[in-house]
Amino acid sequence: MTQLDIARNGIISSEMNIIAQKEGIDPEFILQGISDGTIVIPANINHKGIDPCGIGNGLSTKVNANFGTSSDIGNIETELAKLHAALDAKTDTVMDLSTGGDIPAIRRAILNKCPVPLGTVPIYEAGIAAIDKRGSIVDMTPDDMFDAIENHARDGVDFLTVHCAVNQKTIARLKASRRLTDVVSRGGSFLIGWILHNKRENPLFEQYDRLLEIARKYDVTLSLGDGLRPGSLADASDRAQFEELLTIGELVDRAREAGVQAMVEGPGHMPLDQIAANVQIQKSTCKGAPFYVLGPLVTDVAAGYDHITSAIGGAIAAAAGVDFLCYVTPSEHLALPTPEEVKEGVIASRIAAHAGDLIKGVPGAWEWDLEMSKARKNLDWDTQLKLTIDPQKAALIRARQTTGGSGCTMCGNYCAMELVSEYLGTPKKVC
Repeated sequence: MTQLDIARNGIISSEMNIIAQKEGIDPEFILQGISDGTIVIPANINHKGIDPCGIGNGLSTKVNANFGTSSDIGNIETELAKLHAALDAKTDTVMDLSTGGDIPAIRRAILNKCPVPLGTVPIYEAGIAAIDKRGSIVDMTPDDMFDAIENHARDGVDFLTVHCAVNQKTIARLKASRRLTDVVSRGGSFLIGWILHNKRENPLFEQYDRLLEIARKYDVTLSLGDGLRPGSLADASDRAQFEELLTIGELVDRAREAGVQAMVEGPGHMPLDQIAANVQIQKSTCKGAPFYVLGPLVTDVAAGYDHITSAIGGAIAAAAGVDFLCYVTPSEHLALPTPEEVKEGVIASRIAAHAGDLIKGVPGAWEWDLEMSKARKNLDWDTQLKLTIDPQKAALIRARQTTGGSGCTMCGNYCAMELVSEYLGTPKKVC
């Protein structure tokens, strides 16, 4: 049985109990959320040793880290180094997006070392295998696509990005939209090329029940991909984007009916003032399904700093109700990230997620900030370093201080809190 089946039978699984303890909430709340489809637990029955993670309504906002090889660079060792960097930075999940080298071997090596939920995009492997065997992505067969999906599921992948709503109707809407940047989703582009070349419907849409059977067999969570996500601010919130979202909403219903967990992927590049509205539209259209967004990136001009662009949008999205943030690294739009940039991306998204959790009232969020404020008031540097989101970096910066006082080199001997505490007669220790 899937986690959804278990919940609908009124049973609290061991994974639900673990998540309830982590989140500091009643296990019955988790059970109800799973049953309703507003919470998912990506935990493939073949992923041994996984530390389960809950994503969805009422839970802390989760962060995902992408990595993977390209046709130009990368191997098992480089991707394992990125995995370790992401885990050290406390990512909640990871995704292997490899498109070069021995893709199955890389995936299995990552799974073997991965204690958190792992996601993949099987269409990448299917398309690249078609190039090797037949010379072109458009020469994939439907069986190629479903064989790749089953192989990933059998290996133990916990959530699969599948672009099922990229179909003939959404492509027609795309053509009519006259977008500036057309399509930036790699998986979406594979399928659009296939559909247009073969003059056939998307097999992942046409044979969706076949996909649901595989997902149910292994309890894989479907991450319904947004192949038409906007790749620039100019294309945000257009008709093509929403045409696809309407179809995704219907596919969420069908997944739930089949006992399969599903979440929904979202934009993308988007101006600040459109983010909250997009979250509300998704939540309504998809009946509360967990929402997983890339960023959103709130400007197109910050190459080299897109982890910051993404964190700005991510904080607004999380505060508006987004459940899951896909990180962006400083390398976005430029190159594959290094392990160091993977860490930067995770930390930036974790900051955004926590900022959103403060607004959503997630248990423990405000308490964390309160404890940090007390430590700052007391000039308790050891506690500050323990509580900060990146203790290692904070400790390195703190070690540069040269003043002999109890403050820091920002103020030297003129620490505002020390001076005001003296004149106000307030105690140094705050309980």
